[in-house]
Amino acid sequence: MSLSFTATLASRGFEVALEVQPGERVAVLGQNGSGKSTLLNLLAGTVRPDAGSATLDGRVLFDLGERAHTWVPPHRRGIALLAQDPLLFPHLSVIDNVAYAQRVSGAPKAGARGAAERWLDEVGAVEFAGRRPGELSGGQAQRVAIARALAAEPRLLLLDEPMAALDIAVAPLLRRVLRRVLSDRTTLLVTHDVLDALLLSDRLVVMEQGRIVESGPTEETLRHPRARFTARLAGLNLVRGTLDGSAVVAPDGFRLDGTRKGGEELADGGPAAAVFSPSDVAVYPVAPAGSPRNNLAVRIVELEPQGDLVRVRCDDHHGHVIAADVTPVSVAELDLYPGRDVVLSIKAASVTVYPA
Repeated sequence: MSLSFTATLASRGFEVALEVQPGERVAVLGQNGSGKSTLLNLLAGTVRPDAGSATLDGRVLFDLGERAHTWVPPHRRGIALLAQDPLLFPHLSVIDNVAYAQRVSGAPKAGARGAAERWLDEVGAVEFAGRRPGELSGGQAQRVAIARALAAEPRLLLLDEPMAALDIAVAPLLRRVLRRVLSDRTTLLVTHDVLDALLLSDRLVVMEQGRIVESGPTEETLRHPRARFTARLAGLNLVRGTLDGSAVVAPDGFRLDGTRKGGEELADGGPAAAVFSPSDVAVYPVAPAGSPRNNLAVRIVELEPQGDLVRVRCDDHHGHVIAADVTPVSVAELDLYPGRDVVLSIKAASVTVYPA
């Protein structure tokens, strides 16, 4: 089911145009307040835009142009919204919760319960059919909520941080369920978790301040991010600016030499981005001698444990935040702490420069 959507909402600074192909799974990422939930609510029909239009599989959901005015209410859109809270009816059994989606559309009781049982089995929750929601764990309740959403046979499924409220041990199990049941199903998934995006989506859409600033195939976008949020989410460093030879020069003069990727798409003076991994950044008390490197004088602002390593976040005093991954032994030997001035060294061969 294809989706075509464009809408503006001045009170939230929202202005977005989005196309989703049949069976495509799109992950929507961005900082809090970037407009992700507004996008879902506009599609679901719980928020009305100032202007715009949307069609789903050729059927108009809303059209608020100057000459036309169409507004299909939420319950008639063929869209299911699954949020962090399962929102199950506490007075109904699990199977009746799932059957409710078909019952309200006019399906007979026996048929609705049969469909509910099939979907509960699909998400591995059929054993809870006779229980009430209050008897379920968080992970179990969310699986039931997924079954209820899918039992409605939606043309479009909207997922708003469906695993954010779950225990870290439960989320991987639910992620496996979603990966199976979302296959070839047109879906928009709002998430902050890069693993959700990698496992559950075909394409990433990144939002900032009510606008889409980046869109592309999931793995490719995470490998070559063009937005700072995406780069940080992917655990990469990103510097944007203009191309000068094989270097990216930021507007404030910050310069980073690298290796060009993109062939004819890269031209001197054109927009470019430099991306490199924190694992390719070395930390020194003073600038090292030797092979050609980018040596950056910075100040440490944060030390953050990252498994067996420590991520050292630094500021170059001009707003460029660069991260380096070092061992705990190095932290001790170099006496690293927030507020200390150090030099970050990055080999040009470790920096990828490509069109932005």
